Amino acid sequence: MNQSATHKSSLGYFRWAFIVTALGLVLGAVLGWQTTGTIGGMATVFFICTVLAVLEISLSFDNAIVNANKLKEMTPLWQKRFLTWGIIIAVFGMRIVFPLAIVAIAARIGPWDALVLAAREPEEYARIMNDAHLPIAAFGGTFLMMVGLSYFFDHEKKIHWLRGLEKVMARSATIRGIEIAFVLALMLVFSWLIGGEEASIFVHCAIYGLLTFLAVEVVGELLDASQQTMSAAAKGGLGAFIYLEVLDASFSFDGVIGAFALTQNLFVIAIGLGIGAMYVRSMTIMLVEKGTLAEYRYLEHGAFYAILILAVIMYAQTLVHIPEVITGLGGAALIGLSLWSSIRHNRREREDHAPRQEELHA
Repeated sequence: MNQSATHKSSLGYFRWAFIVTALGLVLGAVLGWQTTGTIGGMATVFFICTVLAVLEISLSFDNAIVNANKLKEMTPLWQKRFLTWGIIIAVFGMRIVFPLAIVAIAARIGPWDALVLAAREPEEYARIMNDAHLPIAAFGGTFLMMVGLSYFFDHEKKIHWLRGLEKVMARSATIRGIEIAFVLALMLVFSWLIGGEEASIFVHCAIYGLLTFLAVEVVGELLDASQQTMSAAAKGGLGAFIYLEVLDASFSFDGVIGAFALTQNLFVIAIGLGIGAMYVRSMTIMLVEKGTLAEYRYLEHGAFYAILILAVIMYAQTLVHIPEVITGLGGAALIGLSLWSSIRHNRREREDHAPRQEELHA
């Protein structure tokens, strides 16, 4: 990243997000007027788009931190590709194509028919999406749980926020496959609690989530191992790019399904979540260029704890309904606590450093 980034104001990173917000809200208002023909209907759609954007930002702030952590390892070329191609995939792929694909598969109809169903029969479209919640929660929850556990079960991890717990996990990482065993055990517990035919669906989809994580890890390792023979354009980036795209998809599951609690209109959902995705992209760029993760040493820990909480909530949602606001606030609270702990640590470091400086000058 260029040195001018250090002089760039924080608001400057959100310029495109602000532009997309304005365009999206105007489009939402126009859509509201066309579908209802009333000022009240227009205001309602405008409000729902705003709420969906806030929901997406609150659910995906930890995603931005994890993205920034991975982007640090990527070459500038692949950083640029992720922040351009990646946002197109995130907005259009996960917020539009993904819901259509679920309905097309579940209803055994073509993608175009699914789009027509979303436009003409939004109630039926929403019902199919809600019926698909269990397999999505099993798949996404398992993938995210592996992401979170892999961060803490690392014997090379030196910085610990919750020292007692994290030191135990870091030491336990020497036991091969311990995080996989933990996820499999939790998977069996939830399948027992769910019971019946749905338990089998849950286990199958959860295993697919586990295998997807392992496959992405293997692909990343193979790409890293073959860097000597890869072209310069692909070095240090393709594996991370694939990993981040799958991770973003997993984060999107909960937001897309939860959005149907507010509206059954696919196009309103796409506008609201698309606006939120732009802010996540802007936060990712800011975190990388301003070195925020290095400055606040526990911020990354808070993000991965938030990922684990989200994974557990996705599992729990197969049994009981948990409002999306709880999911968002839970993750935001953990990240806020980690930021506060980082600020306290930095303050103590400065206070300890000041007397030493005075002694040296004396």
